[in-house]
Amino acid sequence: MTRTWSWLAAVVDIVLIVAFALIGRSSHAEATSVVGLWTTAYPFLAGWAVGFLVVRGWTRPLRLWPTGVVVWVATVAVGMLLRVLTGQGDVAGDPLPLSFVLVATISLAVFLLGWRAIVGPVVARSGRRGRGRA
Repeated sequence: MTRTWSWLAAVVDIVLIVAFALIGRSSHAEATSVVGLWTTAYPFLAGWAVGFLVVRGWTRPLRLWPTGVVVWVATVAVGMLLRVLTGQGDVAGDPLPLSFVLVATISLAVFLLGWRAIVGPVVARSGRRGRGRA
């Protein structure tokens, strides 16, 4: 069961990060080409991969702590670092506008932690009920 959830968790996380990039691009009236979307999303996807590997997210994919929190923090931190290093998002000479950091941090928290906060307890509860019947 954990193996199935680890794949599903990875897919859900990746889809939500891409959705975050797509929403950001559309809110700034930027083209939604595949290349443009990739350019915006890949720093955060790289951060997600780092976090998922560091916390070994496949072992407890639905846990808020440590999996969700570590994945979220790494997604934001590495994503921001890569954006600065690649010159993305420079606004009037500011390579990392505070407003973007705040919006990205909150949005990614809602996305990456929110679904775990809902699904994790439901799956845990149904697992306990299933074991009680066996």
